Amino acid sequence: MAIQSTPAGDRIWTVPNLLSVLRLIGVPVFLWLILVPQADLWALGVLAFAGISDWLDGKIARAWNQVSRLGALLDPMADRLYIFAALLGLVVRGIVPWWLMAILVVRDVLIVLALPVLRHYGYGPLPVNFAGKAATLCLLYSFPLLFIAGYGGIVGDVAKIVGWAFAIWGTAIYWWAGLLYAVQGLRLIGQTRRADRSSAAGVAPAPRTAATTGDSGSAPGDRADEETRAQPDEAARAPRRPDDSGPPFSDRKGATSPP
Repeated sequence: MAIQSTPAGDRIWTVPNLLSVLRLIGVPVFLWLILVPQADLWALGVLAFAGISDWLDGKIARAWNQVSRLGALLDPMADRLYIFAALLGLVVRGIVPWWLMAILVVRDVLIVLALPVLRHYGYGPLPVNFAGKAATLCLLYSFPLLFIAGYGGIVGDVAKIVGWAFAIWGTAIYWWAGLLYAVQGLRLIGQTRRADRSSAAGVAPAPRTAATTGDSGSAPGDRADEETRAQPDEAARAPRRPDDSGPPFSDRKGATSPP
């Protein structure tokens, strides 16, 4: 009896998925550490584990052929939850202003609201692009530095400058990645709507060059066929002798006949 193997995209129990679940479990732990006991060193340790596991699960998934649909959902979800948790902790403790958190949260809310629209046209969540990964990396670099900046001193001052630089750049790239998602989504929706209109009209989608019409409104190929049909055959136009049922003169011009 043959054993059916689960396709790579449908796997659930994989090492990358396990790492992603551990990262998700660490989100409430991280938030509790920075808000209740304010154990920043332990919180930074959890955040460092999240960053290392984020890099590691992608490497393992590609090297061991364990890329899965579940992993594609869990990985960006964990990143966004860590960003939200770190921002919430920084805002509650007065380290960063509330408007920074609002700018980042509004972008994610717009992305979430676009998911039902994409699903209506038959598409799932869009894959994470390079700009989104770069923005997440910048933001996750900035949060530990901003925590350190709250302690003052020379180290705190340097951490504040570098941390805010990463935060500003990360926020700008975060929104740029959102705009790229919007452009990609609108392009996919436009393609689907055009295909639906073609199917409703009973016409197969044609290349762009074939869609160009002439002055009469018919396609160039149709007009060429009409002109061909309208022109009589050359042989039919050649004059014939009254008593000749054979080929016309033009066809017998070079022929030799007995005297």
